[in-house]
Amino acid sequence: MASTVHEPLKKVEFPRRPTGSSGGGWNLRPADGDLRVDDRWSPPPASLGVWVGMAAISMSFAAFTSALIVRQGASSDWRHFSLPSILYFNTVVLLASSVTLELGRRSVARFMGGSQHRASYPARWLYATLALGLVFVAGQYLAWMQLKSQGLYLATNPSSSFFYVLTAAHALHVFGGLGGLARVVRKLGKSTLSRSTLDATSYYWHFMDVLWLYLLMLLWSRL
Repeated sequence: MASTVHEPLKKVEFPRRPTGSSGGGWNLRPADGDLRVDDRWSPPPASLGVWVGMAAISMSFAAFTSALIVRQGASSDWRHFSLPSILYFNTVVLLASSVTLELGRRSVARFMGGSQHRASYPARWLYATLALGLVFVAGQYLAWMQLKSQGLYLATNPSSSFFYVLTAAHALHVFGGLGGLARVVRKLGKSTLSRSTLDATSYYWHFMDVLWLYLLMLLWSRL
């Protein structure tokens, strides 16, 4: 009668948690790899979240653009109108806010590096950016008032509907950027601001500039 020989079971070792870690998770990095490579190329969470958000916003406005073009081509009641003149002033204000933000970011970098001793100086540029952002949003509201004075409301015509929807959607995202800037200023005052948070906020704000230039060209050429 034949007997079955079983091989001894191999001991399976699971990766151990990092020593002194306060959170969950496992240390899955290779034992013989260069850990500095992982640290160097891993994006900060703040920057990664902003890039994902900007991609989602881009797809949303791409969908709006497609809907506008299709609606205009299939509509017999499309009404062309002149854009409110204040939009061009708002564009200059928004571009100026990117300049002040870059000046503030460089000043904060020098302050963090120890070459600048007054925190009020970089914060002053950030406050200027906040003020210009608020002026831009107020200017957009005045543009809606100018359009209403011409008898063009949200439901008046498909063209005016797209104007209100696109500009309002952009203004809401600008409000998100203003919230991010206020958070940066608060962290700077508490000396807890990280470079990744400042850079991520700057990327988002500059993206709002580029997006607005695109929308302005779209509205000017289609409406």
